[in-house]
Parts: sequence; structure tokens; C-alpha cells
Amino acid sequence: MLTQYGVLDVWTYLAGVVFIILLPGPNSLFVLAIGAGRGVRAGYQAALGVFVGDSILMTLTAAGAASVLRLLPMVFIALKAAGAVYLTYLGIRLLMSAWRPGPAQTHAVAGGPGSPFRKALLLSLLNPKAILFLLSFFVQFVDPTYPHPALSFLILATILQVCSAVYLSTLIFGGSRLATSFRRRQGLARAGSGLVGLLFLWFAGRMAFEA
Repeated sequence: MLTQYGVLDVWTYLAGVVFIILLPGPNSLFVLAIGAGRGVRAGYQAALGVFVGDSILMTLTAAGAASVLRLLPMVFIALKAAGAVYLTYLGIRLLMSAWRPGPAQTHAVAGGPGSPFRKALLLSLLNPKAILFLLSFFVQFVDPTYPHPALSFLILATILQVCSAVYLSTLIFGGSRLATSFRRRQGLARAGSGLVGLLFLWFAGRMAFEA
């Protein structure tokens, strides 16, 4: 069906995309937290930040940014460090909100005040490993003999973004429902905030120490 546009084995690619999207990561957890803490509208602002960030990364991937990161390892290390620091900041904020005395505030689960779009965009962009991953994943499904590989990358990126939008929408509406339960059970709200904070710190550690 899409082989005429240089896309190979689209159903295998789609299965891989679904598996990748369902794996928990900082972006999806952040969108979930925003949806739970600030409602559906703010959740979609965060999702838009992820969408724009992922689009930029995929564009850089197609343009050869992965090769630049391999040739300039110090740039890669610097970006990884920045991403780890930002995730650590978010994780600490979440843990502080979990232990703060008084009624739990669900907006703290989203990392405090500020633009959900800008926070999600920054979180998405501060992950240079995503560029390398996207390159290694996409190239497996692009026909090397096709004369217009940019079109093939665009098709693969569109499929990924559509699946991601569906998943993030599910998280946003699910998070909004969770918020209602959190307001009634303050202990559950603090536990959820602390758990997400610990996960963010774990992601930060993995980003900082993995090769």
C-alpha cells in the first residue's frame, strides 16, 4: 500500500509504534499529570508541546542531526545533562508537593505553575537519545532505493504522531477522572504525586548514567 512511497512493512512498523508509545516515559507521564492536575484544556496544551517537540526531533532526524550528535559527543553529553537536570527539577517539585503538609494540591503533580506547553516542549526536546532512537527505528522501514526518502520519513512520522495523539488524549481524559478521586482522597493524591516524582528522578538518573 505504502511501498510505492518507500515505506516498507507498514504493519510491522505500526505494531512497533504502538508498543513504543505504550511504554511509560517522561512525556506521557507529564501529560497525564497535567490532565489530572489542571484539566483537559491544560492537558491538551501539554500534549501539543509534546507533539511540536517530537515533530522537531523527527525533522532533525531526517535532516541528519543524529550524525552530528555522533560526530560531536560533547554536544550529546551536554544535552543529556540538561535533560537530566530538568527531569530532576520536576521530580523534586513533585516529591515536595507529596510531603508538603496541608491539603494536597493536584496542580502540583504537574510540576507547579507555568505554561504546560512550554514545559512539555522543553521536556521533549531535552532528550537527544530520542533523535538517535528515531533514526535507528525509522530507517528500518524506509526503502533505500526510493528517490524521495524525505516523503517516506514524513509518512512514518505522521503515523507515529496520530497514534501518539490518540494515546495522549486517553491519558488526558483519564487524568481528569483521576483528579476527581484525588480531591476526595488526599492521601491518594500525595501518593500519586510522589510516585510520578520518583519516576521522573529515575528517568533523570537513567539519562545521566546510560551510555
